Amino acid sequence: MGANKPSKQQVYTLLVEVGRKAGDGLPDKATGAALMCYASGVDEAEAVRETVAILKQADLAPLDVTGYGTEEERVAQGHEIDDEERALMARALEENSVIVAQLTPFYGDKDD
Repeated sequence: MGANKPSKQQVYTLLVEVGRKAGDGLPDKATGAALMCYASGVDEAEAVRETVAILKQADLAPLDVTGYGTEEERVAQGHEIDDEERALMARALEENSVIVAQLTPFYGDKDD
């Protein structure tokens, strides 16, 4: 346990796809949803684990997580990050938590 090197929490942007589950609160006809989340962690793997655990506690059914990296990594990739997004990231870091910034329900027919 290296007490001389404090762990540096960072905020990661994650896109989580969820399926349907009883009590998930999604609209009736939705087949699932995408959630844009900002999650703090010492690394992206920890941020993903925390996010999945919290979504499961909220009766959601996470299927897939896509990580977009930290704010710095996203800027380096050319992502535009607005003030609102930066504020949510700062809040996730301050509270050492997961912030769900956006939920987009999917409506699709199952015959593809």
